[in-house]
Order: sequence, then C-alpha cells, then structure tokens
Amino acid sequence: MRGTALIVDDAPAFREAAAVVLSAAGYRVVGEAADAATALRAIRDLAPTLVLLDVRLPDANGLDVARTVVSQRNAPIVILTSSADYSRVYAATGARAFLGKHELTPEAIIEAACS
Repeated sequence: MRGTALIVDDAPAFREAAAVVLSAAGYRVVGEAADAATALRAIRDLAPTLVLLDVRLPDANGLDVARTVVSQRNAPIVILTSSADYSRVYAATGARAFLGKHELTPEAIIEAACS
C-alpha cells in the first residue's frame, strides 16, 4: 500500500470514480468530503498521506484550501480541475501537482504523488 487518501470533490459520482482510481494506484481511501470545511476537519482527523482536492467547492476555493493545508504541513495535495488552464496557478498553492479530471489514472496519481 502506498498510503492513505482523502477525496475532496462536491460530486458524489466523481468521488466514487476517484476512489476506484486511488485503490488501483495502491492507496486506501480513508475519507471523502464534499466541501472545504469538511475537508479541513477530515485532513486534521484522518491525517491522509495524500489529498485529492477539487478547485471548485461549494463553500470555498480549493486553491485557498490547498494553501491552508500546505502552510500547516498537513498532507501533500494533488489539485483536480476540469479546466484546461490550470498551470498558471499551480505554483502559488504549494500543492504537489495539478491534474485535469480527465487525466485521473492510477499512473498519473502515482506520478503526481511522487513529484
């Protein structure tokens, strides 16, 4: 097993699909969150070794959540987005990597988590 993961996305169907991909990449999914407030509590309580974090959340911008988590050194973040233009904001968040939702594969997760 590579570690544990938390999935943060407001779409239940996407969280379900991401859990399958994470499992195939060797991660054990320890939790899911549909909003930023729940995600921050889950990161604190579950201490995942990887967090998949959507940019668009109903209660906050995922980039702001990433900055908070990274500043507290809680967990490596891989930010997910459906936007094709995400490279310009990557460096400002401190996230480990950015992946387009269409790029979510076990290989991409492993590469992103190890970068």
